[in-house]
Amino acid sequence: MAIGVLALQGSFHEHVLALRRLGVHAIEVRKADQLEGLAGLIIPGGESTTMAKLANQYNLFPALKDFSTSGKPMWGTCAGLIFLADRATGLKDGGQELLGGLDCTVHRNFFGSQVNSFETELAVPALAASEGGPPRCRAVFIRAPAIVEFGSSVEQIADCEVPSFSAPPSLEGEMFTRRRVAVAVRQGNFLGTAFHPELTSDTRWHSYFVKMVQAFEEVAASSALVPQKFCCRNDSFEEMKDLPIFEGLVQEKIL
Repeated sequence: MAIGVLALQGSFHEHVLALRRLGVHAIEVRKADQLEGLAGLIIPGGESTTMAKLANQYNLFPALKDFSTSGKPMWGTCAGLIFLADRATGLKDGGQELLGGLDCTVHRNFFGSQVNSFETELAVPALAASEGGPPRCRAVFIRAPAIVEFGSSVEQIADCEVPSFSAPPSLEGEMFTRRRVAVAVRQGNFLGTAFHPELTSDTRWHSYFVKMVQAFEEVAASSALVPQKFCCRNDSFEEMKDLPIFEGLVQEKIL
């Protein structure tokens, strides 16, 4: 069983490293034929418009759309979340093509510009119940989107207080009578996070996604051919020192 990471632009390498730390076979995906045989796919953070242009340039969108409708698990982080949303606002002039799948509206750059990037801790009881560890996680927001609306079939896994600098003019008013906004959701085999779990040493989000992939594989397999489970080595993450990747401004290659 292999999990792919779309490797056109952004923080794909960090996702690959996180998966490999869990003992998972991870493949960097740049061509349509590399999607064949994958059990799941991660779309990383980066610059969503640039990523969309590259996907069109390399004729990846048809294959990505086929993958998104196959039922196989997909996880979008930051820019990847925008890709997986059914609706997006705050896009650049001309918009961008979306894969869709998540019944939600995502606002691009909701939390402000690059200089407004920040780190915080999020309450994640559902993640802790599934993967163990503390009921909070470190979250890195880099020129990040947010989920401003979502359907009844979408489960909110984490929300975040809206910083005072982050109220986009297009969304001011009634929506901001509430001071929190969704930043992690799941709908069936789609997972979306507005932040960058791959930039910390806490691999519980990756372990959570791997278990989504395992569950899908088990359902899809015949009773006579059940795939062998593998163990996500996630119980020692508390002993690891956190990664000093994000201090102030993020590295240029992640932008």
